[in-house]
Amino acid sequence: QVQLVESGGGFVQPGGSLRLSCATSGFTFDTRTMSWYRQAPGKTREWVSIIFPDGATNYLDSVEGRFTISRDNVKSMLYLQMNNLKPEDTAVYYCRMMNFWGQGTQVTVSA
Repeated sequence: QVQLVESGGGFVQPGGSLRLSCATSGFTFDTRTMSWYRQAPGKTREWVSIIFPDGATNYLDSVEGRFTISRDNVKSMLYLQMNNLKPEDTAVYYCRMMNFWGQGTQVTVSA
């Protein structure tokens, strides 16, 4: 069965960095479009970034230039490198493949 397991979240000060990982199994990873979403407290879940099988990427405007999505098709892993983090990036971050979601990993950015 499809499994998506996020890790790498944590507490970081503004300007800091984190690298999120999403371990996947149960499907042919290299043929699938993968996405990161996030949900801040009291807000709806929002799309953050997408990576297509050919490696093309796209980003939410507010994270463009700070976040980098990548994939390792050999390891079936999805990543999100987050630099220059801001308090407004605080959220639970989820990876998504089609209608499958991971359990999320908490990112907290605070002084």
